[in-house]
Amino acid sequence: VQLVESGGGLVQPGGSLRLSCATSGIRLFSSTLTWSRQAPGKGLEWVSTISNNGVTQYSTSVKGRFTISRDIAKNTIYLQMNSLKPEDTAVYYCAAGTWRGQGTQVTVSS
Repeated sequence: VQLVESGGGLVQPGGSLRLSCATSGIRLFSSTLTWSRQAPGKGLEWVSTISNNGVTQYSTSVKGRFTISRDIAKNTIYLQMNSLKPEDTAVYYCAAGTWRGQGTQVTVSS
């Protein structure tokens, strides 16, 4: 199993980014995938989940601003992040069960 995140970067407050997580070795229609993040000096924080049947969930800190989605044909999940805030700065990880990617850095700063 391999999970590879991409799409991070530096963005100004109020801006948007779309993260991607390309997967191999799993089937999205039979897997639950999760986005989490870790800010400097803090623990891992759950952000969003998309279940095997496409049901989505969000933490209260991102609900209404972030959208998780998937492309089954491409074996890829996405995290569309809008109205970004400085407190969204973190390394973002996607995970499937016990497998996790290497992460992608998101920095929100003016």
